[in-house]
Amino acid sequence: MRYLAGLLLSLLAVPAFAREAPPQPILTLAADAEARWVPFELTSQDQIRFTLSLDGRPVTAVLDTAVSVTAVSRAYAGRTKLRTRGDGSAAAIGGSVGIEWADIGSIVLGGLRRTGGSVAVLDLAQAAIGGDAGVEMLVGIDMVGGYALDIDYPARRFRLLQSGRQPFQGAGAPLRVGTDRSFYLTEMWLDGLRLRPMVIDTGDGGTVTLSSDAWRTRGRPETRMTSTMSHGLGGPVVTDLTMLPELRLGTLAARDVPLNVERADGYSSGIGVAGRIGSGLLKRYRLLLDPKAGHMILAPGPEAAMVPLRSTSGLLVEARDGMLVVLHVMKGGPGEAAGWRAGERICSVDGEAPTGDWLAGEPGRTVALGLCGGGVRPLTLAAFY
Repeated sequence: MRYLAGLLLSLLAVPAFAREAPPQPILTLAADAEARWVPFELTSQDQIRFTLSLDGRPVTAVLDTAVSVTAVSRAYAGRTKLRTRGDGSAAAIGGSVGIEWADIGSIVLGGLRRTGGSVAVLDLAQAAIGGDAGVEMLVGIDMVGGYALDIDYPARRFRLLQSGRQPFQGAGAPLRVGTDRSFYLTEMWLDGLRLRPMVIDTGDGGTVTLSSDAWRTRGRPETRMTSTMSHGLGGPVVTDLTMLPELRLGTLAARDVPLNVERADGYSSGIGVAGRIGSGLLKRYRLLLDPKAGHMILAPGPEAAMVPLRSTSGLLVEARDGMLVVLHVMKGGPGEAAGWRAGERICSVDGEAPTGDWLAGEPGRTVALGLCGGGVRPLTLAAFY
């Protein structure tokens, strides 16, 4: 389990894959697709985890609208003896990943059936999917991009509909699929500036991420910033972090939004977008993605008005073997001021077994953190960004 400073921050995205010409799949949406809801759970990092059928076998998958090609894990391919071919790589958050290809028979997802075609085969890093070793598949835009995708986050279910259906009312924002069919793309307004294109990324557990170039156009250097760390398929990534009082998506005003800002030459810049909007924000709403109709619809859910937690410790930690391991020390936070370093281990909190409830605790509280190597180090919590 990860305790990321009380914030649900994670990245999971793969761009368009360079690939050899595959056999083309056939996609068929059932006449009763509207009734075929797919129940899901949110991982610890806010990714949509559900079960589908692949060649007649139940498979645990994550719905990732920033993955251009549906993929399975190498472990799954090996266990089911899929014949793989090719030897390539693709850019991903945190670095590049190696990919192969495998032909499949069929995928059944709610009311959608895909027959034939191929899937990518790659290593699914557990850190990028909430530490969930059971996830063996990523369902990408090649499966869902031709339909209206109704994601009811509050009810934890989704379904696929014919384009043009609008089963609920809400705020609207523009939406299209990129010309290379890699991503859902929209735009965002921040301090009167229009930022585009922005990728809609249900596989990203963060809220909003901007490229360093997009952030600089805002021209507000006085903003209080700290740092954070998350994991993509290519490895760990350090970004800057702040809180936005408000941003706008079309006619929707979202308030109290955590914002990650990539360092120079980050992933968003590399794929030519201004940034990404992830499940950390999208989960506040019922969401309809319909690129053929040119729009997305967002209806507020119970979490829409909730103020997100902020770290008051300045430490990102992971629970491991009965202790907490420091993964990252946030810039300008109490942890940095107290001299904490990544890799240090905590074996007690106020004399008790370590948990993560203090990481975003009340400012002014002092916690006694027992080091696994001996000694106790006090840490006074504070608001710092």
